[in-house]
Amino acid sequence: MAGRVEGKVAFITGAARGQGRSHAVRLAQEGADIIAVDICKQVRENMVIPTATSDDLAMTADLVKETGRRIVTAEVDVRDFDALKAAVDSGVEQLGRLDIVVANAGIGNGGDTLDKTSEEDWQEMIDINLSGIWKSVKAAVPHVIAGGNGGSIILTSSVGGLKAYPQTGAYIAAKHGVVGLARLFAVELGQHSIRVNSIHPTNVNTPMFMNEGTMKMFRPDLENPGPDDMAIVAKLMHVLPIGWVEPEDISNAVLFLASDESRYITGLPMTVDAGSMLK
Repeated sequence: MAGRVEGKVAFITGAARGQGRSHAVRLAQEGADIIAVDICKQVRENMVIPTATSDDLAMTADLVKETGRRIVTAEVDVRDFDALKAAVDSGVEQLGRLDIVVANAGIGNGGDTLDKTSEEDWQEMIDINLSGIWKSVKAAVPHVIAGGNGGSIILTSSVGGLKAYPQTGAYIAAKHGVVGLARLFAVELGQHSIRVNSIHPTNVNTPMFMNEGTMKMFRPDLENPGPDDMAIVAKLMHVLPIGWVEPEDISNAVLFLASDESRYITGLPMTVDAGSMLK
């Protein structure tokens, strides 16, 4: 079944690589035009996990164009509401409407217990992974309401938004908060036939997970662990015998929530977790 979001426009944050890029391409394959934003620079100099670049966002644009769909891009920090609003306003002006919002941008960190987490790390995480979600939706919602056709908003949380993992306290707090945002937005926007759901991936094969810092976190017993070393431990998190899923697995769930196939689903925390929540 093709064309599941034919003629619609989707606004996606964190779209330069990883899950965000995958979501942009998947929705474009099914007929949507895309407004894609990403920070495209380091959040701060000493970030353990490098963030996306301008070249990454350009690659996303090329991949979307290869599907035959249109795309508008902007380099935006989700902490900056005015910049987000300007990007969405410009995108809607060029593409004509807005139907789907995928608030996906986020960072990962960890290593310290919550009582030893620095105020800088805490505030940065909340500002990007929680407030950034709120600001992204806030910037986009007026256009979805104005369209008068209803819509779908998908907020990227995590299995860490439904249960706790040690040494990731700020991340866990932010991702739990995203569930609350989804539920509140669902209640408040339902009158406009706008559905709001959160999505909760387990480990995903993206740069945010597949990096030296994460591998050492999973395998502190090894000096230079690699993916195969990490997989041994990562499989213990799941019921299905895998250590992680692929970005496309999350994108297929996003597509379902964006399409009319889920027209009466709202306020749902949807897991794509290989059974992680059963452990």
